[in-house]
Amino acid sequence: MNPAPTRPPLALLAAGLLVLAMALAGPIAQPDGYHHFADRRALFGIPNFFDVASNIGFLLVGAWGLLRMAWSGRRDAAHGLFFGALLLTGLGSAWYHLAPGDLRLVWDRLPIALACAAIFVAVAREVYPRAPLLAPLALFGIASVYWWARTGDLRPYLLIQVAPLVLIPLLQWQGRAPRAQRRAFGGAIILYVLAKLFELGDLAVFEQLHALSGHTIKHLLATLAALVIARAIGPASAVHHDQ
Repeated sequence: MNPAPTRPPLALLAAGLLVLAMALAGPIAQPDGYHHFADRRALFGIPNFFDVASNIGFLLVGAWGLLRMAWSGRRDAAHGLFFGALLLTGLGSAWYHLAPGDLRLVWDRLPIALACAAIFVAVAREVYPRAPLLAPLALFGIASVYWWARTGDLRPYLLIQVAPLVLIPLLQWQGRAPRAQRRAFGGAIILYVLAKLFELGDLAVFEQLHALSGHTIKHLLATLAALVIARAIGPASAVHHDQ
């Protein structure tokens, strides 16, 4: 592992700009009709079956990551939290989609916020090994969901999701992470952005495909992104940095 870079921390500057942008944006409310998903078909007695069942992938990737850590003897809090949060995302999102509403949405968003915080810290510690970021960022993730639940303002929650998409590539570039790892994270970011686009086009996609809605495809693409990351940060991943 390379020592912490001596160049100015560009990720820190970018983080400051993101925080400033969110502050200047003013409160961001959840869109009206957020809980009205396109595909409400029931199957096997399960309402909204496809949006519920498409969360199985998160459970599998999270469990697989935790098992890999256990088998390898690896003890890393950031990686453990990431995989655990993925598993809880599958449970929380499935619970939410059974009967969508703000109360259940809290249990969907909490593990997502924790997963975002954990993966950012996991990457940051490859560049700055002593960075004591996990507890503060995990608490910020929890607080971001609490803030939304209390005020309706999504800004902190959006920040914890958007920041890793911007900061991780900067950290990996400045820290000279292995090319394979940078490609993996780049691919995962593309998949995640596509997932969010499908989420926005939930109804339009369902009207075109009929078999699956945009939100269901969002779950599948986000699961694939999580799997790509899980493979990249797993115990067997490369540790040598480019010179």
